[in-house]
Amino acid sequence: MIVGKVLVHLLCLAPLAWLGWRVWQVLGGANVDALGAEPVVAIEHELGIGALRLLLITLAITPLRQISGWTTPVRFRRMLGLYAFVYASLHFAVWLALDLVGDLSQVATEIARRPFITVGFLAWLLLVPLAVTSTKGWMRRLGRNWGRLHKAIYAIAALAVLHFWWIVKSDWREPALYAGILALLLGWRVWKALERRRVTAAGARRAQHGR
Repeated sequence: MIVGKVLVHLLCLAPLAWLGWRVWQVLGGANVDALGAEPVVAIEHELGIGALRLLLITLAITPLRQISGWTTPVRFRRMLGLYAFVYASLHFAVWLALDLVGDLSQVATEIARRPFITVGFLAWLLLVPLAVTSTKGWMRRLGRNWGRLHKAIYAIAALAVLHFWWIVKSDWREPALYAGILALLLGWRVWKALERRRVTAAGARRAQHGR
């Protein structure tokens, strides 16, 4: 368990470390092209993609368990969700610090004026209560409501994909790939829910006929 946690931490932090190294190279003048022609855009993109990937990985754990019976990844689902929040928060912070140059008076205007920022901000906002209530203590306090609250991750992932899709101006292949993966993950859940309903209804009919 400890080895697994260490591995997950390392895998989640690796993209952040690689990004930090390239930022250091640019700032230090060792390689001014380490982040391409638009460094700010590159930083925001990589942080945003990191958050989106972690959200999709988190959503993939349940189908993986149901298909393969492999339960180990379930133990790390909350950790992955928290890392998704960290990446999303850094993405938001970089936008505030570098795009808006710390001008907080422009935040509400930009969120209201640009639809892709609106949906991105909403996705981050919905992530906040999930991150806050990710502890075992909150799971005990909320009981069944904890599961209901954390189903917001479906809407969050959809908003994140839409945010990415609207940002891209020409090549839509990457956002389309993530949209396709999300559609498969959500479609699997819908199919399983319908299957459970069918089994329940069949059981109820058998019970009635057996009376």
